[in-house]
Amino acid sequence: MDPGQSVPILSRDPITMPDTQADVAAPLSKRPETLDFLLTRRSRPPKTLGLPVPDRAELSTLLRAAARVPDHGKLEPWRFVVLERGACQRLADLTAEIGRADGRDPDALAKEVTSFADANLVVAVILSPKASEKIPVWEQEMSAGAACLSLVNACLAAGWGAGWLTGWRARHPGFCARGLNLGPSESVAGFVHIGTETRTPPERPRPDMDAITTWMAE
Repeated sequence: MDPGQSVPILSRDPITMPDTQADVAAPLSKRPETLDFLLTRRSRPPKTLGLPVPDRAELSTLLRAAARVPDHGKLEPWRFVVLERGACQRLADLTAEIGRADGRDPDALAKEVTSFADANLVVAVILSPKASEKIPVWEQEMSAGAACLSLVNACLAAGWGAGWLTGWRARHPGFCARGLNLGPSESVAGFVHIGTETRTPPERPRPDMDAITTWMAE
């Protein structure tokens, strides 16, 4: 982020679970601090994340926030697999095994192994499409992607660093089945790494809004 740029970050005090009915019934109101957060949010590279990580109680709240995404037909075409330290190490070993068997580039593979070997907490957001005559799979994929971003934003808003990765493992049948016990129709929409930020990344180039925005008055 730019030096001196103000990004509102909530404290890591225990999160109060909102009352669901009251939350749904509450009228919309202006939340400038939330808009400021969205305008300045920045994912954190997983390699920059360390200990501590959220405990299970706080992570449960963050997952609840991640699940509040558009979901046409209320199919819930996604689910979460929480990978703690031991599971991350196991997946690092499996990455090395499958990567070598598939003949992947050794240098690239070494980095891919490290992404799990150095991780302390990763949430795999699983795309679990449901049979539907009305809702196509591509809409369900978009909902799963929204859950990934929502989880990243929830973590950032709570003061944690978070980054969303994919890569070949996300759709590799062997990795998904052996590593995550996924079904034949399931895959990984994203591996969301979560932890404590050890260094702030520089701001990245952002889109030229005039170049990507078309206004239609009629």
